[in-house]
Amino acid sequence: MRAEHVEFLVEEPSMEAALRMIVPRVIGDVSFEVYPFQCKNDLLSNLARRLQGYSAWLPDNYRIVVVVDRDDDDCNQLKNRLERTASSVGLSTRAHPRGRVYQVVNRVVIEELEAWFFGDWEAVCEAYPGVSRNVPYKRGFRDPDSIPGGTWEALERHLQRAGYFDSGLRKIEVARSIAQRMQPGRNRSRSFQVFQAALAEMVS
Repeated sequence: MRAEHVEFLVEEPSMEAALRMIVPRVIGDVSFEVYPFQCKNDLLSNLARRLQGYSAWLPDNYRIVVVVDRDDDDCNQLKNRLERTASSVGLSTRAHPRGRVYQVVNRVVIEELEAWFFGDWEAVCEAYPGVSRNVPYKRGFRDPDSIPGGTWEALERHLQRAGYFDSGLRKIEVARSIAQRMQPGRNRSRSFQVFQAALAEMVS
């Protein structure tokens, strides 16, 4: 069944800011809402209770998408934790559907939201014209999901070298500025491509 509404549960306000810009370009006129938690631990600690609440009323044409950063966690272990949490409250997932029906999609961002920005460096350059356009071709930056030393820190360094955010990266502002210029079809981040494909599937 095609989704008519999508609820996103995310770990922080910067992801909320980004998704509000990106999601309509993937799901079109399907309605959605984004609910940020205070941090990753807050989301993981309260996820079962939140999903339990959904399980009592969720219509068949609604979907829930849980999005968390991998950070330093093992990706498979983190994904399995999310899957078990949904299953424990009786909700089916895309990885473990009931027949062809699922209610929850769990997605792990590798390693952080900023990897998606490196995946669409053109959008970064449009938002902050002073940054180098050659970054995606440099050693260590060709794979947005494998940038060493943390993508948040790497993005901050590149922006500061170009004269932006000398006093520190303002994550929500940056997320909104870059995401509103992103074009989902050109993003090179594998984790973004998987996220996009899941959204496109649920509204097809």
